[in-house]
Amino acid sequence: MKWTIEHKHEGMLVRDYLTSVRAFSRRMIKTVKFSDGIKVNGCSVTVRYNLRKGDLLEISFPEEQENSRLEPMEIPLNIVYEDQDVLVLDKQTGIPVMPSPHSNAGSIANGLVAHYQKQGEHYTAHIVTRLDRHTSGLMLVAKHRFSHSQLSFQQQQGNVKRAYTAIVQGFMENKKGEIHAPIGRKEGSIIEREVRSDGQEAITLYEVESEYDPGFSCVNVSLQTGRTHQIRVHFSWRGHPLLGDDLYGGPVNRINRQALHCHKLTFYQPFKQEWLHFTSGYPDDMKQLIPESN
Repeated sequence: MKWTIEHKHEGMLVRDYLTSVRAFSRRMIKTVKFSDGIKVNGCSVTVRYNLRKGDLLEISFPEEQENSRLEPMEIPLNIVYEDQDVLVLDKQTGIPVMPSPHSNAGSIANGLVAHYQKQGEHYTAHIVTRLDRHTSGLMLVAKHRFSHSQLSFQQQQGNVKRAYTAIVQGFMENKKGEIHAPIGRKEGSIIEREVRSDGQEAITLYEVESEYDPGFSCVNVSLQTGRTHQIRVHFSWRGHPLLGDDLYGGPVNRINRQALHCHKLTFYQPFKQEWLHFTSGYPDDMKQLIPESN
């Protein structure tokens, strides 16, 4: 990465420039610091170098080490966009994003490693927006650790936006609104979450799009926070669990997984300095629930 220093940044330490202007994490700075990866005008410098207008700051990262615990495996990946820094997937249902502690194969991450190896790239899996095993739709992946750092910063700034379609049981009294209820781990479970007063803040925005007999609703959902199982927990707490969500009380006679799909992804690509927009149609099992989509 190379940048020419502008007048407004003159006098800044390299360390401060990288953190405040280029959104480097402390970990990223340590990585380049200890690998002698900081140069100004072709000469190695420390993070305490005072920058001057016109300086050419160059940052080099050591070659990324592949995760030895992440076995490359041929997994069908529906890649809808890829450049040298980011990748967008349209994830199928029924496949986990990361391998479990008991199994080192069969996940999206395993498929990504295999995909990179085919292209001669030595990357591991850097997941930016994770989906549950049985949730389908669009996912954002960083191809390398610097991209991951930059996209995580964009997330913090609200520049990674997702919209979901959820099919929930019953008809909601308020057709548009906000669910603001803290979520924490349920006692005695390592998987299940619940609304609890000592949980982390969680905010879900929703708008009912359609209602159908015999008693379910299609809801457009967006998140202001990203807690584990947030959509599933919030709608179950409101008395409208997702169809197929047996973990949170949803009926399982119409679909065999939670009816949740990430249908829209918008994010700011910091390396290209542009907004990217993606949409995804309903998967077949959710299409069968929605009359007009057939």
